Amino acid sequence: MKTALFPGSFDPFHDGHLEIVESACRLFDQVIIATMVNPQKATRLFELDERQEMITQAVSHLENIKVVSFSTLVVRLAKEVEANVIIRGLRAVTDFENELQMAQMNFSLSGIDTLFIPTASTYSFLSSRLIREVARFGGDVSKMVPPAVAKQLKERFG
Repeated sequence: MKTALFPGSFDPFHDGHLEIVESACRLFDQVIIATMVNPQKATRLFELDERQEMITQAVSHLENIKVVSFSTLVVRLAKEVEANVIIRGLRAVTDFENELQMAQMNFSLSGIDTLFIPTASTYSFLSSRLIREVARFGGDVSKMVPPAVAKQLKERFG
């Protein structure tokens, strides 16, 4: 069985993430979405269990998905879940430099390859940070996030 691991903070999960997951599901037998607390990101909007629940609802139409949370190195989780590859999404060329460095480090530590999946141009401007900011100030992000996420953002910010 070919298993892909898609790790990230997903705070919140948006339509660009969903597009990457749907692409990965067509390529792999199983896709594991793993949400984590990113220590490089000072503030978070949703707790891990909230993110895990929203993602689970957002991907409920897909059969070969598992959603987990973790607090270890990505490569340790990849080994634990027997992932053949780590999935990373690319929005723009500016993402590539950082993602390539992480992919090379992960390969050096584990021998696990990273597959980059570019997002469609319709989602290339999306980021969780921008979604949080727009929602916090009352902007409508419902066309940028799955319905379960839109509901949680509306409850959080009114």
